Amino acid sequence: METIGADLAQMQRTPLADSHVAALRAAGRVIDYPAGTMLSKPGDPFDHFVYVEAGEVEVVNPFTNERLVPSTIGPTQFLGEIAFLDGGSWSLSMRTAAPTRVIAVPRAAMLTLMSQIPEMSDIVITVFAARRRRQLDAGDGSLVLIGEAEDRNVRQVAVFASRNKIPYRSLALGSPEAQETATSCQVSADVPAVIFGRDTVVTEPTPAKVARLLGLNRDLHDDEAFDVLIVGGGPAGVAAGVYAGAEGLRALVIEDAAVGGQAGTSSRIENYMGFPTGISGADLVWRGEVQALKFGTRFALPRRVDRLDRLDDGDFCATFECGQRVRGRAVVAATGVQYRRLPIERLEAFEGAGVYYAATEIEARYCKGTEVIIIGGGNSAGQAAMYLSRSARCVRLLVRGTSLAASMSSYLSSRLEADPGITIEYGAEVTALHGDDHLEGVTIRNAATGESREVASRALFIMVGAAPNTGWMSGLAALDKGGFVLTGAGAGVDSPYATSQPGIFAVGDVRAGSVKRVASSVGEGSVVISKVWEFVNGE
Repeated sequence: METIGADLAQMQRTPLADSHVAALRAAGRVIDYPAGTMLSKPGDPFDHFVYVEAGEVEVVNPFTNERLVPSTIGPTQFLGEIAFLDGGSWSLSMRTAAPTRVIAVPRAAMLTLMSQIPEMSDIVITVFAARRRRQLDAGDGSLVLIGEAEDRNVRQVAVFASRNKIPYRSLALGSPEAQETATSCQVSADVPAVIFGRDTVVTEPTPAKVARLLGLNRDLHDDEAFDVLIVGGGPAGVAAGVYAGAEGLRALVIEDAAVGGQAGTSSRIENYMGFPTGISGADLVWRGEVQALKFGTRFALPRRVDRLDRLDDGDFCATFECGQRVRGRAVVAATGVQYRRLPIERLEAFEGAGVYYAATEIEARYCKGTEVIIIGGGNSAGQAAMYLSRSARCVRLLVRGTSLAASMSSYLSSRLEADPGITIEYGAEVTALHGDDHLEGVTIRNAATGESREVASRALFIMVGAAPNTGWMSGLAALDKGGFVLTGAGAGVDSPYATSQPGIFAVGDVRAGSVKRVASSVGEGSVVISKVWEFVNGE
């Protein structure tokens, strides 16, 4: 299956050409460092591209101050990873292991060079992506979570990091590794903690606090102006971000949880053109995010738009949950849908503690050895069943109807039916949840016979019912009776993605009448930008 990048250990290294190095030298400055100089620490701003002309640079474990990996970076190589594109923060410590000469190019100048010299851009992005993959595979990031299994706040940070492809290490509470790490940071190993680098222990951890440390949740200027605000970072929103940046529009993609949206929770997509061996939804959209960043589109996360207003001058003003505001001449609504909360007593109390709405690597770890119950009959539910069956004792798929034919792709339903570890129950529903602090079992009722039985389970996945995320639009655009945004003829306009409010466009699952598939969302997000460009430029 395809991933976010090449295997760094096996890929053939392509050095920058002499002309590329000359361009770097013209845009930057040459600096000589003695051995033992710290070039970066976790949390430092990624404000320069650093090319090594002579010497040697090593990656350092921030907790022990020893070399982290055996390989080093030498002449004709460069420092950094994918966070450079978005102006994030360093996640690793880098130190000269010998007297070293580098060319340091300011980030803005380097991004300009990459836009002007695509061959150099290809080399840099390929290496950056491979390095991020290696960090994820090895867990080499400077973000350390202690007690993920025991603490809900730490678990929320783990979910945020995992879904946004942020490398981190998870240590069991009280383990020798946790004890060693906690001692170096002067905190108790018996208390759940989130640690960044060696010097920062995050009190009352939240995804927003961690995002700020990583440079993801940067402060925007109040009333900062953009050509287009793209609300939602799923496939449609990220595709819009790619094409907006490519067309020279100043674009901001706003996402409240994780880039990828609901599609980012799909463990394997096999029917997306160009990926014959399949790709996860998160990896697919992450690649799109990198493309958008390359073209200059900015991302803000985790940020939620609470309301949208139209100003007297015709611009739009989006207000975040923190009260901060940004302006846009146009708006693309790409907020998609979310699974509905089922009317089951104590459901909210168990959310994150046995009740889940996504089946990613994080949730799969919590399912080891238990029977997993999934509610839903669509492709997302089917993909979750296949993925979770690798780690769970068994998987039980509960379908309200009598068949999967109308709701699930044929190739997927056939695999479910052939898998001995997966049971499909038609006409079944969950009526009760059991447990104290964590889910321990559910009651399943057969709609045809009325018979109920209790099944022991520590993991219930709800993947049914599509509720559109449109409350933030503040009534500016017309909705259908289900809450989906009306566009085209349904909104009384000619453009298929325009809404009843001039300047607001809607794409993807949030749009009434759209086909609820990743490929169609990507297509809509790509196509809509031509109309956005016309609106912004008065054509």
